[in-house]
Amino acid sequence: MKIGLDAKRAFHNFRGLGSYTRTLIEGLIEFYPQINLKLYTPAPDDMRGKSWLESISSKKNNQNKNILLEVCTPKSFFSWIFPSLWRSFFLSQDFIEKKLDIYHGTSGEIPFLVPIRNKRKYKFVVTIHDLIFMRYPQHFSFIDRIVYRIKNKRSCHNADLVLSICEHTKKDLIEFFGIKEEKIRVVYQACHPRFYQKLGITERVSVLAPYGISSRYILFVGAIEENKNVFRAVKAFQKITKEFTHNFIIIGKGKGDYLTEIETFINKENLTSRVKILENINNEQLPAFYQGADLFFYPSLYEGFGLPIVEALFSGTPVLTSHGSSFPESAGPHSVYITPEDVDEMSFKMRRILEDVDLRNKMSQKGLEYVQRFHWKETTQTLINLYKELLEM
Repeated sequence: MKIGLDAKRAFHNFRGLGSYTRTLIEGLIEFYPQINLKLYTPAPDDMRGKSWLESISSKKNNQNKNILLEVCTPKSFFSWIFPSLWRSFFLSQDFIEKKLDIYHGTSGEIPFLVPIRNKRKYKFVVTIHDLIFMRYPQHFSFIDRIVYRIKNKRSCHNADLVLSICEHTKKDLIEFFGIKEEKIRVVYQACHPRFYQKLGITERVSVLAPYGISSRYILFVGAIEENKNVFRAVKAFQKITKEFTHNFIIIGKGKGDYLTEIETFINKENLTSRVKILENINNEQLPAFYQGADLFFYPSLYEGFGLPIVEALFSGTPVLTSHGSSFPESAGPHSVYITPEDVDEMSFKMRRILEDVDLRNKMSQKGLEYVQRFHWKETTQTLINLYKELLEM
């Protein structure tokens, strides 16, 4: 089976979509080393992307020296200068020459100029992560909304199979784009296997200590932006600071007025010693932060899936998150839920969890049992089954 993958995000993005694509590729190499993978990407220019390629190439060679793993980059000067046009308009001939069976658009788009279905031998799959730009258009510029809508909707209608990363996004695809239900399959997003391993106390402390973290804490991981609802989370935390010694660790990058508002509030309420915003935590360090937390707090307004929730559950950390959206799917029945606009309810639920050790232990144990459905072995098997199903259509 020859599979072409849109790997741009794997080499150039080190947040959500990049993590999704890298984990997908690594899962295929780990569990199905006989697959011939073609990774389509503009030339990698970030050392993190180059290091990742070295790591998977080494793993691939250790497993089976005969597997083919090819990185496909622009060849002509024009395509090299305009890589976005190359990805959108100039790949179809390469698909034919390489005799692909399937091309998988991993981040919501497939090329524009391709033969219609009955005139091509290869199949198209596209993964749609969320339609947040439709649900919360006020968080996106007019141009971004137009571009995302055109790319996502056109790709869904032209693909042979549409993959949704959760049932909630599947419903949005039907509602907003009119995609037929039988054309959509749900393949849950897996987190990296680094989160499956329990760290020793010494190993955990060695990661946390350089950041001045020695006391108990609540954790948030994600972009510091309006949709993630971080400001309300800080306000809710402020209400319980006199009752608990916990700090609030926020891992993520932010910018603009929203971040300034949060920092101004932290200074005004004398929370600078209790609320820490950490921007440059690498992925290898994250398991230590998750495993050291008493509570993972994720009050986002809307998510396609909410991967940090899955990372927390695999880490054995209790989760407090929002009602609605995809959160019940990713967090499961034993997490605790809040109304994301209600600061008082947030602080009440935080208080309830932090003061009840038995509740935290139950949430940890049951959450770990629930999250096994998102193990990368399970999600990779589901993906392979769908590839095979598509080729038999």
